[in-house]
Amino acid sequence: MTLSTPPEPPPDPPDRASPARATRELHEVLRAPGYLRLLLVAAVVGIPVSLAAFGFLTLEHAMQTGLWEHLPHEMGYSVAPWWWPLPLLTLAGLVVAGVAARLPGAGGHLPVNGLGGPPILPSALPGVVVAALASLSFGAVLGPEAPLMAIGSALALSAVRSAKRAAAPELVAVLSAAGSAAAIAVVFGSPLVAAVLIIEGARLAGPRLTALILPCLLASGVGAVVFTGFGAWSGLATGALALPSLPPSRSLRAGDFLWGMPLAALIGCGVVLLMTLGRRVADWTGPHPTRRIVMCAIVVGALTAGYAASTGRSPEEAALSGQSTLAALAADPHSWSTSALALLVLAKGLAWSVSLGSLRGGPVFPVLMLGAAAALLCQDLPGFGALPGLAVGLAAAASAALRLPLSATVLGVLLLGDQGTEQVPVLIVASVVAFVVGELTRARCAPHPPDSATAGPS
Repeated sequence: MTLSTPPEPPPDPPDRASPARATRELHEVLRAPGYLRLLLVAAVVGIPVSLAAFGFLTLEHAMQTGLWEHLPHEMGYSVAPWWWPLPLLTLAGLVVAGVAARLPGAGGHLPVNGLGGPPILPSALPGVVVAALASLSFGAVLGPEAPLMAIGSALALSAVRSAKRAAAPELVAVLSAAGSAAAIAVVFGSPLVAAVLIIEGARLAGPRLTALILPCLLASGVGAVVFTGFGAWSGLATGALALPSLPPSRSLRAGDFLWGMPLAALIGCGVVLLMTLGRRVADWTGPHPTRRIVMCAIVVGALTAGYAASTGRSPEEAALSGQSTLAALAADPHSWSTSALALLVLAKGLAWSVSLGSLRGGPVFPVLMLGAAAALLCQDLPGFGALPGLAVGLAAAASAALRLPLSATVLGVLLLGDQGTEQVPVLIVASVVAFVVGELTRARCAPHPPDSATAGPS
């Protein structure tokens, strides 16, 4: 018996770029005069996008404060009464239905379709702003991130003439992403979140990824500087996502993983089931959007009013985007009874599902609060701490909703601030577990494999 010479390995496929070829392609991109002009446009675009985002967030925060705090006080209530969400959300449904039926762009994409959407043309911007302000200020359980990305996309594309947009679809995609990145950086408080979202959501590699990420980084960095400086100068409040106070810090223990991983799986499964319900709502509203959007808004109002009536707490906790409730939960997790926290998760979760499929806004802010609340329900389990529980809830909920586990981990680290670094192991594991369980749940719920184009930001 003789040993034969092993066969030669097959040659690399012709479309597989070698490192040297990838480097040459990258240098060609960077040396192209058109690309350098694109970088300059992206840097300039970051300035108006950040100012527009600041104005939108300031106006939304002022409208929320006026409708949910000042107006009840003027009517003699110390806090908004339990029935308060019903008229406000009915009005929100009427406005969104009118915008969807009459204005270009139908008020923007449905939040159940993901964080981002297709590029928004400048002509659709008025409808996006009106529908988002009505939804977010009047009590829809949605966040401002998707409308801000739409505003950034539309403003970026307004820098290019319509004829050039029609002739250069790749330019439209890059500029739209840069404008969206500048907007998302300000609402999440860091250009790093925008960069990771774009990298993970684009699903590109090599020179193509570099060509996309550089304008996005530049626009988001410039925008964050302008946003921060303008905010400090004006002193106006924007209500951006932040956790000023957190549970006491402690080192991670085995119990944090033993309890946290099954909890991350449950949160991932629950988030996907709620989003699946949101998809059913969207399908139901499609044939008759004007009337059914209003009906969905009334259902959201009834759910949040029911939470307030059954717990004696403010309906504001179950309505709106949830960043103020999330901050209150993180600062004092024991201020809610177990029953109130469970009812908050139930009522806000169902209201979030209905809002996803009918109103206008983003999916991220409420799901972060839902994940945190669900995890803090388990904070008294032996060996399970409040801070690791908060980390598990944030990472698991964001990973399952965004379908971007790395972005969810980075977002959790930034939200936890100085204490985020020591929670990185539990953040990573919770994010991965929730992502895997969420995708398996999606595969079981969907009649066909889910379309990856709807995952993450566009």
